[in-house]
Amino acid sequence: MFIGTHAAQAPNRPAVIDSATGEMMTYRELDERSNSFAQYLAAFGVRRGDTVALFMENNMRFMEVVWATRRSGLYLTAVNRYLTADEAAYIINDSDAVVVVASKARQDIAVTLPPRLPRCRGFLMTDGTIDGWLSYEDTIAPFPVTPLAEQWIGELMLYSSGTTGRPKGVRRPLRDVAVGEDEIVKAFVGGYGFDQKTVYLSPAPMYHAAPLAFSLGVHHAGGTVVMMPRFDPVEALACIERYRITHSQWVPTMFVRMLKLPEAERRRHDLSSHRMAIHAAAPCPTQVKRAMIEWWGKIIHEYYGATEGNGMTRINAAEWLAHPGSVGRAVIGVLHICDEDGNELPAGEAGLVYFERDTVSFAYHKDPARTRSAQHPMHVNWSTVGDIGAVDADGYLFLTDRKAFMIISGGVNIYPREIEDLLVSHPVVRDVAVFGIPDTEMGEQVKAVIEPMDGVHPSDVLADELIAWMRGRLAHYKVPKSVDFVEQLPRLPTGKLYKQALRAAYWPAPA
Repeated sequence: MFIGTHAAQAPNRPAVIDSATGEMMTYRELDERSNSFAQYLAAFGVRRGDTVALFMENNMRFMEVVWATRRSGLYLTAVNRYLTADEAAYIINDSDAVVVVASKARQDIAVTLPPRLPRCRGFLMTDGTIDGWLSYEDTIAPFPVTPLAEQWIGELMLYSSGTTGRPKGVRRPLRDVAVGEDEIVKAFVGGYGFDQKTVYLSPAPMYHAAPLAFSLGVHHAGGTVVMMPRFDPVEALACIERYRITHSQWVPTMFVRMLKLPEAERRRHDLSSHRMAIHAAAPCPTQVKRAMIEWWGKIIHEYYGATEGNGMTRINAAEWLAHPGSVGRAVIGVLHICDEDGNELPAGEAGLVYFERDTVSFAYHKDPARTRSAQHPMHVNWSTVGDIGAVDADGYLFLTDRKAFMIISGGVNIYPREIEDLLVSHPVVRDVAVFGIPDTEMGEQVKAVIEPMDGVHPSDVLADELIAWMRGRLAHYKVPKSVDFVEQLPRLPTGKLYKQALRAAYWPAPA
């Protein structure tokens, strides 16, 4: 059902809760406030097919802006709250946004944006104002809380994380349907048992595709979204107990951080309400996932997909225990594994992962060449996001790594994920990145950059010990030739590692 229906049937039911403060927005408030913003946008001349950009942290105003665009036939571009001014301006300009909504908490970046955004006509700020921005609250207050006369369903136009290059805007055609049941959202979150009693914990940033799509799904079902301002392993466990969380969503680095808590801290909280923990966004080491299943039980569910929405696989805990390491079987689209020339490979052989859809499901905004490069050379409705994997005889997909991250050393292909999965299991390692660096003889050599646990002091001796430890567990050509240490790896809050920034320090600048 649509949020307007829930607002009519259960106006006082919580729609959104801030986990840190306990502040709550009811369905009536979400419906009315999103209506007011939709009415403002219409009066301001924003028309169906236009774009609104949203630049804020996990803020109580976040979902009302999303729902206003959703019920106005608009595109919504949620911008990573951690971007620099140049990065944020690039995305907002590229999206052709005509209105930007930011929060006062982002003022250090927001103050620089108006002169950089010549096509934007409206700049609104929540929780206060700065020069060049109008108060969001004061601006929408005079507008009716009733729906627009015509409510066409809008779309998300999100940008890929840009871990291997400039972020790409993913644009889908608007649908000629009025707001109501959203078949795309239902397909994405279907099977997870969302209903009016669902209390969903989102410890990840809402600007990312997965938390945003799942929150929309929870609202369609009439459940409650509990937003954490930021992930903290102890607070996440406390939230499950405090809010009687039924469903949650994670990335593997969050699992790692929780598993490395002291045993007493891990066991201190009542997690009995927790029925389903969903994870995705990055590869999960098998030993980490097995440990989570042992701790939380068979409530762990995984899916594989991308911002592009070109396909999806799913796997539950029982299936995973029978197929450890798999990300599941296709539930949206048909899987194909192909070589570099587009030839389909047999079961068990690794190649590019393609999803076949009935029609072309997406395009990269203003980038037809990149769009075409994501399509199969012979089947335009087969698309890939550059992941490498293999499908077993039962149809279960096993991911190897991103094609862009592959290391070629002496003509041999080396996939960093296997090495990273091993290293993160070592007790002194909090996080790790493995990539190739120049080697005059071999072309590339394997480098590991490690973020150590608190209290662990980096040293050449520790680096040598880790290399020796790996030699007994990996083929010799996969073992990193050297190990460096950093205080913190550049991992995005969505769980993805920003390897481009790491590699740049080791590779010569382009001539």
